[in-house]
Amino acid sequence: MSAPERIPPRSVTAVDLLTRGELTVRGRIRDASNAALYCAVSHDGQEAACVYKPVAGERPLWDFPDGTLAQREVAAYQVSEATGWGLVPPTVLRDGPYGQGMVQLWIEATPDAELLALVDGEEPEPGWKAIGLAEVAEDRTALLVHADDEKLRRVAVLDAVINNADRKGGHLLPAGDRLYGIDHGVSFHAENKLRTLLWGWAGEPLTPEAVKVLGALRDALEDGAALATRLAELITPAEIDATRTRVAALLASGRHPEPTGDWPAIPWPPV
Repeated sequence: MSAPERIPPRSVTAVDLLTRGELTVRGRIRDASNAALYCAVSHDGQEAACVYKPVAGERPLWDFPDGTLAQREVAAYQVSEATGWGLVPPTVLRDGPYGQGMVQLWIEATPDAELLALVDGEEPEPGWKAIGLAEVAEDRTALLVHADDEKLRRVAVLDAVINNADRKGGHLLPAGDRLYGIDHGVSFHAENKLRTLLWGWAGEPLTPEAVKVLGALRDALEDGAALATRLAELITPAEIDATRTRVAALLASGRHPEPTGDWPAIPWPPV
């Protein structure tokens, strides 16, 4: 299935096109757990590829309110933009052929980019961080590792802020010199549900950059601030308060969070 011409992901044009453009469904993304449609969006002579996830196609979850996953995806984009890191592709909430849903710019991943690996031994090689042991055969285990990469580390901080319950390897899209995270529908729960493959920095000090970004986020989440006002349209007051609490806790500890043991730390399947 051929993709329409791309436009710069972080441009104002991308958000405007996603918001105002005409959506044409081209196909269905079969491996998605909820209805996810590959579309073209066009407006005023511009066209791009995008993903459209209608609320009507969301499967009920036991721990998240029904019909809220699309809003959570948009909320993740809003927080990502507030960090200045641009880790989530442009994402909007709008009507489409099957009703209201999330529409997100399609990102073409760079092939063969190495972010995750299984290696022999008990310690990772330089340039890699250990996640944990994984059973790869009946009597054999291997060490699951992720790249010790600045862009991945930013994603780990974002996930801690939004309480991402499903950071799988397939939800990371390297694109040239950029890295994007997708599929944030199970984020922002008021209870701790952080579940990720990016535990390699657990307990380590946050970078000075991350501390600065978190300080700016704390201000942006204050009542009446633009980000807080936008999030109020997407998630509940309790979830916004919990987001504020997570940011404050990260700043107070100055460290990446560690698994608590109260919730499975690694998503399954991991990819």
